Amino acid sequence: MTAPPHSLDALWNELWVSLASLLRSYIAVHGLSSNRQAAVELGEDRILARCGESWLDLRRMGTQVSWQCGDGRSGVLELTETGRLRSELGEEEMDMAAEAWARDLMKLTELPR
Repeated sequence: MTAPPHSLDALWNELWVSLASLLRSYIAVHGLSSNRQAAVELGEDRILARCGESWLDLRRMGTQVSWQCGDGRSGVLELTETGRLRSELGEEEMDMAAEAWARDLMKLTELPR
């Protein structure tokens, strides 16, 4: 039995907010050792993270999540009902994707030593 469409919409919205929260948390952790901070903006269909000149732009349409980094990398993922992100390579936990994005965002803004 499948869930009614309105409950699936609520699920996608909740997963979207959760992804933004995970991203905020991991960005904060990666910024601790370097004394850098990033801003994360959450919208109904967009999450934008910025740190210095680096940025990560996530956009959602239903279950589809497209992402693009300031360095030109991009991709498309799909939210699953189990709270994972699916690509052509397989599925990944949302927290693992958020941590990788945060690490890359903060690494790209490292100051020369």
